[in-house]
Amino acid sequence: MAVSTDTPPADLTNPRSVFFVSDSTGITAETLGSALLANFPGARFDRRTVPFLGNVTSVDAVVADLRRAAAAGAAPIVFATVKDAGIRSRLAGAAAVVIDLLAGHLTELEAELGATAETRAGQYHGLGDLEQYFRRMRAVEFAIEHDDGQSGRDLASADVIIVAPSRCGKTPTTMYLALHYGLLVANYPLTDDDFPTDGLPRIVAPHAERCFGLTTTALRLSQVRHERRPNSTYSSLAQCTLEIRRAEDLYRRTHIPLLSSATRSVEEMSAVILQSMNLRDRPHERPTP
Repeated sequence: MAVSTDTPPADLTNPRSVFFVSDSTGITAETLGSALLANFPGARFDRRTVPFLGNVTSVDAVVADLRRAAAAGAAPIVFATVKDAGIRSRLAGAAAVVIDLLAGHLTELEAELGATAETRAGQYHGLGDLEQYFRRMRAVEFAIEHDDGQSGRDLASADVIIVAPSRCGKTPTTMYLALHYGLLVANYPLTDDDFPTDGLPRIVAPHAERCFGLTTTALRLSQVRHERRPNSTYSSLAQCTLEIRRAEDLYRRTHIPLLSSATRSVEEMSAVILQSMNLRDRPHERPTP
């Protein structure tokens, strides 16, 4: 889509309406659209996701919403993952800036593969490979069982064991790796009972080569904990400083890799863990039971 060089710069201080529109779940539109919007940290956006367009959700209703949003301010931005040509045409006729996240890429693939893409809606998020689906379900069950050190059963099967003080991002990172990559991930919380010690806690020590440590800043940890237990020793800056220092000393002594979660998203942390632990191809090497 060409952008006129004569167009004055937009006022990024006013919230811009953004629609993630899909004929399926909307996950792809949200993910790709949000990745693009992240390049404009000074801008403000009012976001709305519209899934199952043309099936559960009326196309006419969405077009009307886009026109209302345009009448109230700048033209809304639409990130679309819609395969139906008729629906795409209706969206293109609305008072909006429509960014089609599929059409151009599908055309390129069709040309390269010498085949026509199927027009059935919603197939991106179907079950697809059943072996992969069951692997991910098993990984989620494993993550739930081994969350926060609840179980030491079958830790030898874990692809990675995330070790960190409470509220450093262990659980969301564990679940992301399980859901998106089918990895068997456990996590263990470092508490006062684990110190002083020269090595890793007893339950995870036999699996040190698969341990990965998370840390953060004491101030960030205190802020996060304060939301859960305000004005407590648990959330005090002094306690958080002590726990972070002890954890980082432990990681260094035991030579396990570590990463700060202070300024990283779950997606970024997961990518670093995958790369540093050589886990990207691990699920495909283990048969699904």
